[in-house]
Amino acid sequence: MLALEIRDLHKRFDRPAVDGLNLEVRAGEFYALLGPNGAGKTTTLRMVAGLLQPDRGAVSIFGIDARRDPVAAKSVMAWVSDEPMIYDKLTPFEYLEFVAGLWGVKAAVAEKRARDLIDSLGLGPHADTRCEGFSKGMRQKVALAGALVHDPKLIILDEPLTGLDAGSARQVKTVLTERVRQGATIIMTTHILEVAERMAERIGVIAAGRLIAEGTLEELRARAGKDHSSLEEIFLDLVGTPEIAA
Repeated sequence: MLALEIRDLHKRFDRPAVDGLNLEVRAGEFYALLGPNGAGKTTTLRMVAGLLQPDRGAVSIFGIDARRDPVAAKSVMAWVSDEPMIYDKLTPFEYLEFVAGLWGVKAAVAEKRARDLIDSLGLGPHADTRCEGFSKGMRQKVALAGALVHDPKLIILDEPLTGLDAGSARQVKTVLTERVRQGATIIMTTHILEVAERMAERIGVIAAGRLIAEGTLEELRARAGKDHSSLEEIFLDLVGTPEIAA
């Protein structure tokens, strides 16, 4: 089964931001969506998450038409932006309980999940401290915990490691890897190409709103004709092509 299927997706602002994009993400895989600034990555993910309406095209989440039944589609996925949005006057534990309640998670289940997420993300010492004084990195971890508390099948992450120190980044990567091991699907954008190289099963490269390359790291190396190249070298070769960058 496909976790995410995008067909002929278009969105225009002052110029085309997403231009006839087709993309498939398989259930249970970790997929990295890469591209230069302005390539259309965030716009694409916002449309998938139902935060932005496409001009035309189709988005399917585990077979659910996200445009016709947005509530059902949103119930099986989570969205985490690069700018964490949480309630400052709540503690991390209160915030997770609140979010779990919105999703109809039973109180006993919600409490256990909240405690587990707080521990896994190193938020234990701050579990009962209001979020208003948290650093961006800590807020990012609280936002991620809130996105995971209803146990989504598809997790959409836009630059999830922004603002995290090395220790926090490792905690987040461990949590995400474990989610995939448990059967969840992750699609992630990142400018940290080493993270995509190590974590993603498949990688898509987007430029000018179009998917220009896709595959495993080995498949991308074969396409580039560089068997031992890093993802960074392949990426720069792809997006540096004049007709792609135009």
